[in-house]
Amino acid sequence: KKKAPALQQVNQTVLKHLPPEHVEVEIWRVDELEVRRGLSSELDEMWSYVRSKANPRWLWHTIDHHTGKVLAYVFGRRKDTVFLELKALLEPFGITRYFTDGWGAYERHVEAEQHTVGKANTQKIESKHINLRTRIKRLVRRTICFSKTEHMHDLVIGLFINRYEFGRPI
Repeated sequence: KKKAPALQQVNQTVLKHLPPEHVEVEIWRVDELEVRRGLSSELDEMWSYVRSKANPRWLWHTIDHHTGKVLAYVFGRRKDTVFLELKALLEPFGITRYFTDGWGAYERHVEAEQHTVGKANTQKIESKHINLRTRIKRLVRRTICFSKTEHMHDLVIGLFINRYEFGRPI
């Protein structure tokens, strides 16, 4: 019997560098705060499907705005509950700034002073989408390679993210 790999939805390598006992509150100007590692992030969702285009599956993920490293990801529908799952995974990072597109879930669940909407600050995550679509054929919009089950869809993409984004030897 094959053993399923233990996938992680949070980048533990980055999280290890932020132990709670070493976190201090500092006051910074907004432009200086953005260069501080791990304090600002880009969030976005990426569409794909399972079996047919009538069954959409969304990859929600977050990257560090400064370094471009993936911090966390979840799969699901394009609903507020899935975004709240992702937001809960991001709590240990202590993110103070979110850069997103103008989708409603972000505006409903991220405080206005922490949220910046626009394409100017989401270029890295959109570039990450292009790379994912190029390397994982299941994410290409017009393809003959697609997942038949949500489990396999999430597993294949999760393995890729764990291996190439989190640096885990899976």
